[in-house]
Amino acid sequence: MAETADISAWIALFTGIYALGAAIGELRSPGSWAAMLEDFEKREGLRFVTGIVVLALGAAIYLVNPLRPDDWLSVVVTVLGGGMVIEGFILLGWGRSYLHFASKLLGLVNRIWAMMAAGIGIVLICVAMLRF
Repeated sequence: MAETADISAWIALFTGIYALGAAIGELRSPGSWAAMLEDFEKREGLRFVTGIVVLALGAAIYLVNPLRPDDWLSVVVTVLGGGMVIEGFILLGWGRSYLHFASKLLGLVNRIWAMMAAGIGIVLICVAMLRF
């Protein structure tokens, strides 16, 4: 079981692994993110389930992570959880328009977004590993 002091690091580690894995997938198969967003934009049920999952995961991160204002990683992880709650809410309420905007934004610099996600993933993994 994780100690309370390590929860932010564990969340950062798994978020970093997710970001790095998603980035590698996009870099190996360019256009997969755009195809995924197009699929989300077209399918009401998929958008709804995704909105619920993102909102629930964000709420879990927000509630489980101990907010310690003197610990910058704790603050970042809490903001990440809150941002996920907001994103899930937006997906449920304005999913089609939000995803249409996201697909237009993503289509402009697809490879750059993947590289940024990989960089963020590596940084999160390294920060988390330094905490253990």
